[in-house]
Amino acid sequence: MNWLRLRRISLASVVVAGSVGLACGAYAGYLQLSDNFHPVIEGELYRSAQPTADELAAYVRAHRIRTIINLRGTHPGTPWYDDEVAMADGLGVEHVDFGLSASKVVSAQQIDQLVTVMESAPRPILVHCQSGADRSGLVSALFVRRIAGMDERTAQAQLSFYYGHVAIPVISAAYAMDQSWQNAEARDRKHARTVAFAASLLH
Repeated sequence: MNWLRLRRISLASVVVAGSVGLACGAYAGYLQLSDNFHPVIEGELYRSAQPTADELAAYVRAHRIRTIINLRGTHPGTPWYDDEVAMADGLGVEHVDFGLSASKVVSAQQIDQLVTVMESAPRPILVHCQSGADRSGLVSALFVRRIAGMDERTAQAQLSFYYGHVAIPVISAAYAMDQSWQNAEARDRKHARTVAFAASLLH
């Protein structure tokens, strides 16, 4: 009797796990079909996977994009890159290459450079990587937190499965983006404490 009960539980677990896996796979497929395009802050920042030049042109016209930040880095001679640069030039859109790897922790210096680029870039900005999930997620979180001044939880939501980001230590190579975010937040908190302590000495 106990064996039959355990078998039913095991079968039910397999069915549930399989259903969850299928649902996650279907959602990931939907994100790719939709270019994983999302507004981060309407009229300020948008994020996406790698779009075609025609799709980029459509986004530029629909959302009046003034700057494209490509997180895949420079790839002259590659069709997607050459088409993207030509489209940006043709429509008078600023094109910025800032190469990152989704599997490598981003340094504090790179993060500061990224924030500076976004602060000075004409808006609205469209930021994209290959899948629109990991590198774009980190950069969007930085914009929300450091430039828009929103709270940490709201910013961190940009790095979530809603956008296709999988954050599992060791298993997921893209966890490096979460580590980069955590390092940036820890550095900001330390700086805030230092400033607060210095201010307290003046009173």
